[in-house]
Amino acid sequence: MKIILPPRYYLNNFQYVVDFVKRLYGGLLNEAEKDFILRLGALSEEAQCLFVRFSNRKGLFFRINKLQYAEIPDLTAAAAELLANGFAEYVSVAHEPWAEDILTVFTKAELLERLPLSAEEVKPLAKLKKEEVVRYVLHELSFAEVVRSLTAVEPVVKVSFEVEVMMIKYLFFGHRGADMTEFVIRDLGMVNFERYDESKLTARFQTRKEVEDKLMVSLTNEAFYELRDSETPPEDIYNWFLNWNENKPELADIALQSYQKLVCRVGAYLERQKLPDQALTVYELSDLVPARERRVRLLFKNGLVDEAMALCDEIAEAPQNAEERYFASDFKEKILNAGLKKRSRKATTRFLSDAESVQIPAAFRHHVEAGVMAHYMASGYHAAFTENYPWRGLFGLVFWDIIYDAGVQAIHNPLQRAPSDMYLPDFYLKREELIKKRLTELATKDDWRVHVGRMFNAKFGMANMLVDWSDSLLALVNQLIAVLDVAQLRLILLEMARNVREHTRGFPDLLVWRDSGEYAFVEVKSPTDHLGAQQLHWLEFFQTIGVTGMVLRVIWSGELPNT
Repeated sequence: MKIILPPRYYLNNFQYVVDFVKRLYGGLLNEAEKDFILRLGALSEEAQCLFVRFSNRKGLFFRINKLQYAEIPDLTAAAAELLANGFAEYVSVAHEPWAEDILTVFTKAELLERLPLSAEEVKPLAKLKKEEVVRYVLHELSFAEVVRSLTAVEPVVKVSFEVEVMMIKYLFFGHRGADMTEFVIRDLGMVNFERYDESKLTARFQTRKEVEDKLMVSLTNEAFYELRDSETPPEDIYNWFLNWNENKPELADIALQSYQKLVCRVGAYLERQKLPDQALTVYELSDLVPARERRVRLLFKNGLVDEAMALCDEIAEAPQNAEERYFASDFKEKILNAGLKKRSRKATTRFLSDAESVQIPAAFRHHVEAGVMAHYMASGYHAAFTENYPWRGLFGLVFWDIIYDAGVQAIHNPLQRAPSDMYLPDFYLKREELIKKRLTELATKDDWRVHVGRMFNAKFGMANMLVDWSDSLLALVNQLIAVLDVAQLRLILLEMARNVREHTRGFPDLLVWRDSGEYAFVEVKSPTDHLGAQQLHWLEFFQTIGVTGMVLRVIWSGELPNT
């Protein structure tokens, strides 16, 4: 059955967001934001509709003559009310900082027709792309001429209160990655969100500084991408970032992880642009993965061997993930062997070279896992492609109510797809007692099967960052339960819970098993493939808890194994 949204659904949604923010964050709103909310409420419903339409669309500038909203019977009157009350303003020379944005609301043909360009100018410009025409206009014409020419034919307006609207949406969603389309996705049944008692939802931000600091980092991240994509010279981006970093305030804790991710992005960009010294300077601002690894490599490349060795030791003492753990020992060995002129091999390479091999027909070159599955099935095994899919599903189903427990104070709005601490150390720290209690309650394999089956049926189709719904999921999850014992299941899920970001990936490609109970988790590697650190982590972890896991190197039929 097709769902039809009410004509003014977007206004209802925006009013809901405003009321929600007033309730949870009323004490954090500044005077401008409070004034905006009061003034918006004083507008007619038609004017509110038009303003929200403006606010939900990309860009700040709109052509009045191009507006078409059937649910607003008198668009001209609604626009006039917005203009009279300061919610919009006609384009003028005061909007020169947005000159490019204004030009882009017109087509190339309209620009060439309406702007004061000579015939000699128009002819070559007609062969260029619109963005090239815009650049030419910005360079050759005064902005006053542009405004005069474009607005002589039709009115162009800029929507106001963009900062206040941005803040209200940011407070509601808690990040810049979501917008009002989340309501549409929910209401059309495209995504089924977990249901919450809204009285139990908690504020993500406790102070105005927390809000402003996290938003500032997000906007700076967006500015970095804009500079990068606009082909700004990398040296200029480096200087821009260092200047911003020097002048930023001391950040609230809630903004630190976003800041460190930004540092790593800028550092990686500078490395790709062949600016290693600048990249090292930036990486030194962060200890987040992979900043420390990149610093070690750049220090060693610059001949600063002692500094590189010392940082390897620091990483080895407290690695943040498997990549850091193996890197610290591997690179330290590389440094030592470099002095002895000996060749070193990474832990993943050694593990892979010691693995068993199997010959597979070359017809499976582009479907290597399918070839290995066929090999096992020809030998009387059942086989399934698993990788991370059933493990993530098992985790999500076993701990569903614990993940989305509003009492943990990590659920802040009803459209949240994951708790705000999902990928933070706090996830496990806040839920340790609940997680261990759940695992104790699941005392037998039947308990596991009944629990995951109940959750699968109760939550099917509902948004969960770990559960990718399909009809095959439950069968795969139950096969995991069938081949492992309860103690092993508990240990694996505990390991996943301790670092959800890292430990929900890297599982072996296949599960193969016989009806007799024999089984193995198999990581398949083609002749050109490499073993990842997180994959090695799980293979070694499986060994320590008695789970059968292995790497299988594929050799194409007719080729000799490497010696």
